[in-house]
Amino acid sequence: MSDCLFCKIAAGVIPSTKVYEDETVLAFRDIAPMAPTHVLVIPKVHISGVSEITAENAALVGHCLEVAAIVAAQEGLENGFRVVSNCGADACQTVNHLHFHVLGGRKLTLEMA
Repeated sequence: MSDCLFCKIAAGVIPSTKVYEDETVLAFRDIAPMAPTHVLVIPKVHISGVSEITAENAALVGHCLEVAAIVAAQEGLENGFRVVSNCGADACQTVNHLHFHVLGGRKLTLEMA
């Protein structure tokens, strides 16, 4: 999608601080971190959100979660981490491109804002 922020980041049109990249997935630091470690993991192809996961793209989504674990290990999150994906306006999804937040580096609370 030509107007999608994360598609532009995946294409290299908008710069990011990459922490992982392969042919199908990109992980980069969030510009407004909510924890000491806050990395976004995205598929390079446009999927709007969790509600758009299908049998056809499930392997790619699974690979995104595999990358989340790789990133957590690279970041030294031995005591745990959280993986979050917001879906839709009521869940505060601000970019309509599937993405997983990898959060850690401190004790996280159970608050669901």
